[in-house]
Amino acid sequence: MKIEVVMASKYEEIYNSLLDKIRFGYYKKGDILPSEYDLMKEYDASRDTIRKSLQLLSNNGCIQKHKGKGSIVINSNIYNFEFGGIFSFKEVASKMYGKVETIVHRCECIKPDSLVKTALKLNDDDKVWAIERIRNIDGENIILDIDFINASIIPFIDENILKDSLYEHIEKNLQLKISYAEREISCEKINNNDKKLLDLKDYDMIINVESKTFLSDTRVFQITSARHRPDKFKFRDFARR
Repeated sequence: MKIEVVMASKYEEIYNSLLDKIRFGYYKKGDILPSEYDLMKEYDASRDTIRKSLQLLSNNGCIQKHKGKGSIVINSNIYNFEFGGIFSFKEVASKMYGKVETIVHRCECIKPDSLVKTALKLNDDDKVWAIERIRNIDGENIILDIDFINASIIPFIDENILKDSLYEHIEKNLQLKISYAEREISCEKINNNDKKLLDLKDYDMIINVESKTFLSDTRVFQITSARHRPDKFKFRDFARR
């Protein structure tokens, strides 16, 4: 697969610029964005382009258009763990406030058990990468990511890759296209591994997000259990009728 550099369209550039201004508090919740005419002058863009940018902000739950008032910011806390897309932790962390660190607790190539073998559709001789990463946010171990990855598809992984971005390694270095994922969210009793690796305070339950991630050729290459401390977990969705 060829790696292509795709330039963002004008309306996407304006959308990203406005999104950053909302994200970093230049425009706060309840603020009214500049008029279409003022945005046209600010970004040297046509009215149609500005309207496309504003519509994208509206579709993503950032603004609400009010006739006679303009576009009102309705969501200034945009960046949470998003379930409508597939993001590396590096991508998520770049949009978070505070200090964020990945601690690699385990990275080894092993023979899988029967459950992992079935989930990844492995042959008898296939091996997997068994990975455990702790996500430390503002000095607390908040999330434990447990991955099993098909080593026949991803033949090399090391600690440096895991601390930076596994998905970047897969897509840029291996030139594989990550396409879609299936996810299930549940609330579970904590186990000994959770107690040992996470700063759980007095919590005895944990939010577990299980996922299977697939390449564009429909091969499943990764199964993940992301275990979140409950007070730091938020599921956010936005819907319109």
